[in-house]
Amino acid sequence: MQGNSSFGISRTVIWLMSIISGLVVANNYYNQPLLALIAEDLHVAESAASKISVLTQIGYALGLLLLVPLGDKLYRKKLILVDLLLVIASLLWMTFAGQLWMLYVSSLLIGATSVIPQLFVPIAAELSSDEERSSNIGLVMSGLLLGILLSRFIGGIVGEIWGWRAMFGIAAGMMVLVWLAVYKMLPELQPNFKGSYKELMRSVFNLARTQPILQLASFRGAMAFGSMCALFTTLVFHMEKPPFNAGASVVGSFGLAGAVGALAAAKVGKLQKYTDINRIIFYSLCIVLGSWGFTYFAGETYWGLIAGVILVDLGVQSSHIMNQTNYFLIRSNAVNRLNTVYMVSYFIGGSLGTWLASIAWNIAQWDGVCLVGATFGLLALVAHLLFSKKVSSTS
Repeated sequence: MQGNSSFGISRTVIWLMSIISGLVVANNYYNQPLLALIAEDLHVAESAASKISVLTQIGYALGLLLLVPLGDKLYRKKLILVDLLLVIASLLWMTFAGQLWMLYVSSLLIGATSVIPQLFVPIAAELSSDEERSSNIGLVMSGLLLGILLSRFIGGIVGEIWGWRAMFGIAAGMMVLVWLAVYKMLPELQPNFKGSYKELMRSVFNLARTQPILQLASFRGAMAFGSMCALFTTLVFHMEKPPFNAGASVVGSFGLAGAVGALAAAKVGKLQKYTDINRIIFYSLCIVLGSWGFTYFAGETYWGLIAGVILVDLGVQSSHIMNQTNYFLIRSNAVNRLNTVYMVSYFIGGSLGTWLASIAWNIAQWDGVCLVGATFGLLALVAHLLFSKKVSSTS
């Protein structure tokens, strides 16, 4: 592999950003296989514990909205270093929190500060040559996807061996190492927005209001991610009951199955040689919807749940990559802000899926969760069928 790109970013730095993206985004997902352990430790209901996941995702959406646009206005290296200090403080609070409200607040803060990967994607785009840009962005995104999926596996194992608090303490230690790596190796970039923070945020909302391609991509992404979050947030409750009677480590290992789907999705861009973006998105959303057939009809078997997890991850991540490809075609130098609109919508959808799935679990257990997940997938598919051609023709 070459030591440097022809434009100005080394492969070492690209790999560093990929690894850091995975480590940072993982902070948002360690809690999912640990919810049952947290509920038992604090003597609270499972539905109360599940709000930890909801608040983490809401926090991430707030961080995307309020912090990521600053990547256009401030020196990014300094912004990332300050943000990492806040991540470390939030993880330590989560580690030592003694009451449920403290877990709620620290989870919100962990989500809000763990948005660094969304600052890395534009860095990779800006510093790469035309020939290497897509592969460099793909590498950073692969690290992000693996971090999301493997965090559930690691969180489940660590939680079962040492307790749920240990996972967040270990995560805080890893963030210290990440801070040192960023300080030593990340290049500095000049800001490209000269206005005030108020003007910066106004431009974000203007993009959301005026770009139909971005609007449709954001809705599809939100619904697809909501579908996946409905599955992963409640899977731990489903599997601790008969016929599985499984612990956190078993539930977390389903992240490995999801990694299969996500890594397959990383290659989806190559399909553009043979067909158009809208058709790839259509097939991806059909896979999301179809995954719930396995999850529902074979939901009392390991093979059914594994098939459902692989397919939902494959469909969600494929549609996610194609959504981003779609709106990055918009001619604009506001790449951070386009990404902000989409990713805020994406994680609001995830929060909504998590919240509604937890309610459905209380009312109708696994059947209710499957209904919520399938409904989200169906909404994404219907919106795509109704509006994709119209949006493409007006762009």
